[in-house]
Amino acid sequence: MLGPRLLAALCGALLCASGLRAASGDFCDSSQCLNGGTCLLGQDNTPFYCLCPQGFTGLICNETEKACAMPLGMETGSIADSQISASSVHLGFMGLQRWAPELARLHRTGIVNAWTASNYDKNPWIQVNLMRKMRVTGVVTQGASRAGSAEYLKTFKVAYSVNGRKFQFIQDAEGTGDKIFVGNMDNNGLKVNLFDFPLEVQYVRLVPIICHRGCTLRFELLGCELNGCAEPLGMKDNTIPDKQITASSIYRTWGLNAFSWYPFYARLDKQGKFNAWTAQTNDASEWLQVDLGFQRQVTGIITQGARDFGHIQYVAAYKVAYSNDSKNWTEYKDQGAIEGKIFPGNLDNNSHKKNMFEMPFLARFVRILPVAWHNRITMRVELLGC
Repeated sequence: MLGPRLLAALCGALLCASGLRAASGDFCDSSQCLNGGTCLLGQDNTPFYCLCPQGFTGLICNETEKACAMPLGMETGSIADSQISASSVHLGFMGLQRWAPELARLHRTGIVNAWTASNYDKNPWIQVNLMRKMRVTGVVTQGASRAGSAEYLKTFKVAYSVNGRKFQFIQDAEGTGDKIFVGNMDNNGLKVNLFDFPLEVQYVRLVPIICHRGCTLRFELLGCELNGCAEPLGMKDNTIPDKQITASSIYRTWGLNAFSWYPFYARLDKQGKFNAWTAQTNDASEWLQVDLGFQRQVTGIITQGARDFGHIQYVAAYKVAYSNDSKNWTEYKDQGAIEGKIFPGNLDNNSHKKNMFEMPFLARFVRILPVAWHNRITMRVELLGC
């Protein structure tokens, strides 16, 4: 799901299929929007746009058209720290503050909450390795406040690569040179730039051109999986009912039923004191099972840990099994492999860890089989597919 601030920014930049571009001027007239859309002011003095009615999923503006412009994981942590690199890092406050590339996540908070290039870096850049080819359609940028002063990118270029060695820049519409994207106007607002054509790439690099005070950045990449089949299957939004989420066991804090970590709590981003599934024992025989209700194509999984009264808990590695009758199970294996694949899990209690299956499978039942964990076997999950 999109955060409200990012959703508003995206809908201000996208022309909704179920709406019309409203007339420009000094006011916004929602009566010009079809299907109950709401009129929003565009960016950089562009005309107003229509925000689609509530009830769509992601950026679906009607039943037949869907935009490939979902956040790819900078804000949620699905893109891991190790996937983000930069040409340089600014060290502030006598070298104690490191404005590192892994901090360049949209809406990150704290005193040190963004990436800043070194003052001596004449050709700064920050780069994301998506780990596989994905369809990238845009970028959302945000500045930050450093030492009490607003810093942000006023303009920037975007380069891309398939192999991480040979990069090329997005070209302008006239084909006369590298495209210059307009960035931010302050340290906290969002600026959405959608590309004229989707990129099918593994590496994306943002190259600051003009910076206000310092080259300081928080950002999110927009796009989707290449196969287009990577929609949430219903854990987070409760489309999958509680009764269809089961487990091998349930942990009860202090042995009390009132303090139970039930399997149906295992929903991505669930909040509250009891907001995840925890197994009774730390044993490789434990499992969490999701009944999708009917056979679905499953293409990936997102996992997340949780806290138990301040204790960080998560599954660090796991296997996946699937079935159509909940009796006969097949462990997921990569093509040609003999043993079931062990997927890397989480490194903390809150970040998302996304794993896509190289060989998607058709199944009604999916089981997650923990292999390694921190403190206790604890999970919040979402399954992806179509």
